Amino acid sequence: MQFVNLAEAEKLNPLIPHTAELVVGFVAFSLLFIVLRSKVVPMFEKAFTERTNAIQGGMERAEQAQLEAQRALVQYNEQLSKAREEAQTLREEARVQGSAIIEELRTKAQEEAARITATAHASIEAERQQAITSLRGEVGALAVELASKIVGEALDDQARQSRVVDRFLDDLEKSK
Repeated sequence: MQFVNLAEAEKLNPLIPHTAELVVGFVAFSLLFIVLRSKVVPMFEKAFTERTNAIQGGMERAEQAQLEAQRALVQYNEQLSKAREEAQTLREEARVQGSAIIEELRTKAQEEAARITATAHASIEAERQQAITSLRGEVGALAVELASKIVGEALDDQARQSRVVDRFLDDLEKSK
C-alpha cells in the first residue's frame, strides 16, 4: 500500500474544488441563468398568465352561467305560478259554467216536465169531455128510448128529447 503524504492529501481533497473549476462553473451558471431568465422565464410567465386568465375567465363564465340559470329558474317559477293561477281560474270558471249549465238543464227539464204534464192534463181533460159528451149522447138516447117505453108515446120531437135528457141528467147529477 502506498501512503500519501499529508500535504499531497490536502491538495487532492475531493470536497474542495479547484479555483478554475469554480470560475468556469460560475461563468456557466451565469450564462445559463441569463439565458433562462431572458428566454424561458417569460415563456413560463406567459403560459402562467394565460392559464390564470383562462381559469379566471372560466370562473367568470361559470358565475355568469350560474346567474343566468338562477334568472331562468326564477322566471320559470314565475311562469309556473302564473300557469297554476290560470289553471285554477280556468277550473273555477269551468265549475261555475258547469253549475250554470246544470241549473239551466234542470230548469229546462222542469219546464219540459211541466209542459208535458200540462199537455197530458189537457189531453186527459179533452178526452174526459169527449167521453162525457159521448156518454151524454148515449145516455140521452137510452133515456129517450126508456122514457118512450115508459110513457108509451114516441118522443120524436128533438126539442122535447133534449129537455127530457137534460132533466134526467140533472136529476142524476143531483143524486150524486
